[in-house]
This record gives sequence, C-alpha cells and structure tokens, in this order.
Amino acid sequence: MSTLKPEVSGKDHVEGSESASITIVEYGDYQCPHCAHAYPIIKEIEETFVNQIKFVFRHFPLQESHEFAFPAAVAAEAAGLQEKFWDMHDALYENQYRLSEDLFAELAETIGLDVEQFQKDVLDSGVKQKVEDDFESGVRSGVNGTPSFYVNGTKFDGGPDELFEMLKESAE
Repeated sequence: MSTLKPEVSGKDHVEGSESASITIVEYGDYQCPHCAHAYPIIKEIEETFVNQIKFVFRHFPLQESHEFAFPAAVAAEAAGLQEKFWDMHDALYENQYRLSEDLFAELAETIGLDVEQFQKDVLDSGVKQKVEDDFESGVRSGVNGTPSFYVNGTKFDGGPDELFEMLKESAE
C-alpha cells in the first residue's frame, strides 16, 4: 500500500481544522476532468465534516495531456504568495472549461490580487519549484493518475464519491 511522502507540513496548503482527526491529501490537476468532478464533492466533504477533516491540495499537473495544468498550478501558487491560494484554487476549477493564459490574470483581478505582483510571481522560479516539488512527492507517494487521495497518510483506492461514503460510514 502506498503512503504519503513527505508527510503534510507547513509547506502545504491546508484547509480545515488543525486538530482534525482525518487528513485528506489530494493530488490534483486543474485541467483534469476527473479532478473537476471531484472538486464539488470535496467541497461537500469539507462542509459535512467541518472540524473532523483537514484538507490538503498538492499539484500533480499532467503536462503531457493538459496544456494549461502546469501554468494553472503556478497561478495558484503565485496567488498563495498573497494569501489567496484557495481563492485561486476554487476559481480555476470553477472556470476549468476556459483555462488559458489570459484567464489567470483575469482571475487574479477577480479574487483581489495585486495583479502586477501576481504577474511577477508567476515567473518566479521558486513558485514553479513548489509545483515541481509537489509533483515529485506524488511520484514518490505512488500517484499514477489524478485525482489521487491519501487519508491519514495512506493511499485511498477509490474516487471522491467512495471517499465521501467511507467518511460517512466512519462517522456513524
């Protein structure tokens, strides 16, 4: 069974309660249709299990198949430098059908970023390195497609619907 490498740390983007008993890590790709399907289910999981889960997103852009996956991940990381990672994350999935280079600047403005700083940050090698580091951690963790989920450090063999069902059953 595959395990998460490295463990969740301060370098990760985390939503939810720090004291949560369940940590869910998703390796995702902003252009992946399966990830777009998972997005509202993950939101529902977060709303249903408010204080019980901590959700972590790591980038796993499948560049060979998805032309805008890597630039979208970089855009999310650049937004993160202005404390707006989750705003950009949500906006990218909600606008997946129109991903393009022009969209990133439009979303930056929409979510209230300093657009000039954002445009500098997307060119920053450290921002790109964060995306590459996430991808590498996915490879080391045994990710072979997106979305891939890890629950408390162990790979979950199932999709978002099965994850939700498993969480509901464990809460009963």
